[in-house]
Amino acid sequence: MTNTKLTTRQAERLMDDVLDVLQAIASNKHLLRAFLRDLLTPVEYRDTALRWRIVRLLHEGVPQRDIAESLGVSLSKITRGSRELMDEAGGFAEVLRGRSRAQGVRRG
Repeated sequence: MTNTKLTTRQAERLMDDVLDVLQAIASNKHLLRAFLRDLLTPVEYRDTALRWRIVRLLHEGVPQRDIAESLGVSLSKITRGSRELMDEAGGFAEVLRGRSRAQGVRRG
């Protein structure tokens, strides 16, 4: 479903609409799950969940080979997640830092 006629700027504006919806329904996990299942193909849905699991395991310090074996994925898929996680200005790093702080507050 790739539309090569969309510019990056146009795609970002379209994504803003999606983000507005996600933000509006974020507190309703059931609705959020239903929305994502409708928005994404089954493969995209599964791959999105898997990618997030890989990033979380990498963040926890689990070795890449262990992740590959336990999840049945290639090292190249894990390497992409690792590369994105190392980008300190990226979304993964920022979200995980926020989650770590929130968990520290709850524990402390």
